[in-house]
Amino acid sequence: MIKLLGAVLILFAGTMIGFQQAAKFAERPRQLSQLAHALQRLETEIGYGHTPLPEALERTAMAAPEPLATLFRKAAGGIVEAENLTFRDSWEQAVKSQWSATSMRSNEQAVLIRLGSTLGISDKEDQIKHIRLALLQLKAEEDAARDDQGRYEKMWKSLGILIAVLIVILMV
Repeated sequence: MIKLLGAVLILFAGTMIGFQQAAKFAERPRQLSQLAHALQRLETEIGYGHTPLPEALERTAMAAPEPLATLFRKAAGGIVEAENLTFRDSWEQAVKSQWSATSMRSNEQAVLIRLGSTLGISDKEDQIKHIRLALLQLKAEEDAARDDQGRYEKMWKSLGILIAVLIVILMV
């Protein structure tokens, strides 16, 4: 009876681990899409609204889902609160502090940090160009993430179950 209960618990745990790993592959393209929408919103605020950067970031944060909203909010807060902090430093700190809460990878982080180094120091048209470049790069990363999702999501689900079954067989 105890062996049966242990086997069921191992099967459940292995299945959950596999599904959790698969969920990471499903989450990444969704977050990249959300980030692209947030950057498009920021582009609109800067280009058509003529909104100052801290306010544009706050408005973008209000429209973005978590954890991206916190990223934009921290970047805006860093500019307003710390007088000796440049936008680039504020943006980089916000990206790095929030990155672990996302499912995105270092490639996307590098794109955002590069974008932050150009925002706030040039005219409106140049900022819009850099946002559009970042959007193109993120679109390529999103396509790669969708490929990874299709390739690895089902594999992780199956692998979790199969490893749990292997452990149960070895246990019995």
